[in-house]
Amino acid sequence: MLGKNRLIFPGEKVLLAWSGGASSSSMVWQVLEGLSQDSAKRLRFVPGIVYVDEGAACGQSPEDRVKTLAKVKQVLQTTGFPWHAVSLEEVFSLPPSVLRCPPQESTGDEGSYKAAVDSFLQQQCVLGTEDSSSLAQSEKGLAQSCDQDPCGPLSLAGSPTAAQTEALTRLFGSVRTLTTKEELLQTLRSHLILHVARAHGYSKVMTGESCTRLAIKLLTNLALGRGAFLAWDTGFSDERHGDVVVVRPMRDHTLKEVAFYNHLFAVPSVFTPALDTKAPEKASMHRLVEAFVLKLQAQFPSTVSTVYRTSEKLVKAPREGSAASSQYSHCLLCMCTLDIDSAGFATAFGAQTSLLSQIPSATLKAGMPTGSCCTKGGGQALNCCQVSCGREDAQAHVMEQLCYGCRVNMKDLPSLEPLPSYILAEAQLRHQRAGVMQEIQEYLIEDSDSEAEPGES
Repeated sequence: MLGKNRLIFPGEKVLLAWSGGASSSSMVWQVLEGLSQDSAKRLRFVPGIVYVDEGAACGQSPEDRVKTLAKVKQVLQTTGFPWHAVSLEEVFSLPPSVLRCPPQESTGDEGSYKAAVDSFLQQQCVLGTEDSSSLAQSEKGLAQSCDQDPCGPLSLAGSPTAAQTEALTRLFGSVRTLTTKEELLQTLRSHLILHVARAHGYSKVMTGESCTRLAIKLLTNLALGRGAFLAWDTGFSDERHGDVVVVRPMRDHTLKEVAFYNHLFAVPSVFTPALDTKAPEKASMHRLVEAFVLKLQAQFPSTVSTVYRTSEKLVKAPREGSAASSQYSHCLLCMCTLDIDSAGFATAFGAQTSLLSQIPSATLKAGMPTGSCCTKGGGQALNCCQVSCGREDAQAHVMEQLCYGCRVNMKDLPSLEPLPSYILAEAQLRHQRAGVMQEIQEYLIEDSDSEAEPGES
């Protein structure tokens, strides 16, 4: 899969997102085998592993989390790769810059990839024999730097403060539905992995999503209103973050194939309870779609492959217009291009619902009082209204920066105050920038075609 796409260049740093499950463990062990000297088609990138401890969000006790981290450390040390263990609570210390999408550097065409391979092989010959590659030296240097790092192996995941753990527990405790909890957990996890990748210089992130999981994810995202982003959510590569590209090399393997591979090659894994562990089928949209696909796959073995082939035909087409050209036109949570029009509807059916939505809105406006509570009265009532309106304004600033699917999910969150501070700060910054741009828009001078012609001549 990696050789066919030629997305990862020789010597490039790649971060392997390992959760301890079967698919991600199989991915790590296949990379380990591909980097060995006996491999027929040897991999030439520099790997690293990241593990995110989600025990606080899933209700694990501190004692169980310590035991899990001990097992994780034992497994990761056998790989010999540099690894980073972080806890999910660290999202409360992330900077707002993690939500910004720097422009992606041009990787070039097939000719540039071949030139990079030739240059890499020439460097091997210059350094010495063919067996002593620069890749091995890079791995050794990375391992030594990881051991010398004061935030090394257990200290990263074992250092969340009590305030951060309490804030994370309060955040997930305030969410009403399990569907929104799972979507929120996935979003925070991706933000944390993205921050680790940028902080340590990784330009690619590998995830262990299998063909079966991607088929379930495709149908789930359709039900959750994320149909506009299926090509990014289920494709081989995801370039939404700009400088860091997410790659899914396990998308050609089903869960059954992964299970056989792990059994035959004795691949170790670490089981950690998730949010939907022991949950009934109808507890969330994810569990419902998963049960539907797996039952259908048991009766019709071509179900997963059919859905998978459908996802391969999806094309990444950016939305035309002002939203696509703006630097801050990405969703605060999923970081995809906003699919909301000026009226607040999803672009797919905004034209169909705009006429129908005008009738109830006019009726509601007719029955509402013309003045607000803040304009009447005084004293304590006025101060109370100002605080309430301030909270509503802050919530509106966040909601206007979300895509359609994330807006639907955030309706299950009574208040946006428990969200990490970097999300709220970035929403405030974007709102202020939009206000400033609107104020100076009339003073900006735009070059017209008639003015450009004399200059060119």
